Amino acid sequence: MRYYVLDRGDQLSVDLSESFHKMASEQGLQLDAESPDIVVSIGGDGTMLHAFHTFIDRIPSIAFVGVHTGHLGFYADWKADEIPELIRMMSSHKDEGMLKPRIVRYPLVDLEIRKKSGTSSYICLNEFTLKSVDGTVVAQVDINDHLFEMFRGDGICVSTPSGSTAYNKSLGGAMIHPSIEALQISEIASINNRVFRTMGSALVLPKHHHCDIYSRKEQNLLLTVDHINLPMDDLISVRCQVAAQKISFVRYRPFPFWNRVRNAFLG
Repeated sequence: MRYYVLDRGDQLSVDLSESFHKMASEQGLQLDAESPDIVVSIGGDGTMLHAFHTFIDRIPSIAFVGVHTGHLGFYADWKADEIPELIRMMSSHKDEGMLKPRIVRYPLVDLEIRKKSGTSSYICLNEFTLKSVDGTVVAQVDINDHLFEMFRGDGICVSTPSGSTAYNKSLGGAMIHPSIEALQISEIASINNRVFRTMGSALVLPKHHHCDIYSRKEQNLLLTVDHINLPMDDLISVRCQVAAQKISFVRYRPFPFWNRVRNAFLG
């Protein structure tokens, strides 16, 4: 079993990371920063996002597991004091008669960002947002190559099912189970009056659909892909669709999605 640990950088997470390496070595686990089988995130959900993008080129061949040290760890299965048990389960799968861990796969969103200066591609685990730096966003939204609406407002959020519990939720979007291969489009403070009109509610698109967001004026925009900020003043369009690949999480014990939702938001 090859593993890698990425921690949040605060003292507690760093100390836990060091302890993890020591205990993992004792159990015969191999530290491998290049091609790990499992990436362990120690921190919060932001740490998991960082781990995901660090290994974005190896997503099909690795799995992630989270250790929660912050206030809210939606992607984390384990608490700080449970690390010895996690390591024991990571190392025991090789023993005869031990059950293999369950692998669950969550949908991702694929982005194609077209600018006057070129085209780039990204994949997000939580959400993509488009906002204006210095005024109202003016954007055309097409669904499946047909005009859907002209948007004016603070911005647009496109989330994955797992990301539907994050920024999307604060915008009034629905929470979607990750077994549903879909993306969700939510408006950020849209302008609706007798002159300008948008749908005003979140839209859920299935895997075989796509949406295109076109910049419809000269504007300074801030695009975010999870925790990555992309300022740009020459945006042409962004195509959003459910990605062909998924992220894998390793489950050494049951932790159903709706239990995570309840623990995170209801206590």
